[in-house]
Amino acid sequence: MRKIPMRTCVMCRKKTDKRELLRIVRTPQGDVVFDPTGKQNGRGAYVCSDDSCLNSVKNVKKVSAALDVTAKAEQLEEVLKKIREYLDEKRV
Repeated sequence: MRKIPMRTCVMCRKKTDKRELLRIVRTPQGDVVFDPTGKQNGRGAYVCSDDSCLNSVKNVKKVSAALDVTAKAEQLEEVLKKIREYLDEKRV
């Protein structure tokens, strides 16, 4: 039996199966982006698809601490937009 990889949501601190979470990445160039594949190079942080956690993605301090980078509010707005688009496509 294979071990299921577990990750913690950086917003609510709930441990969940890695495949159920959404990954935000600090790329080697220092950009903060959404990683729908879960395989992009860089330091990753995971977020639940729960609305309260998604809305908290705008919290620059938590995301910056998790990714060890100074994230900008504009970057996080773009990440949130990409996550919502991804979730909308997945639901259809």
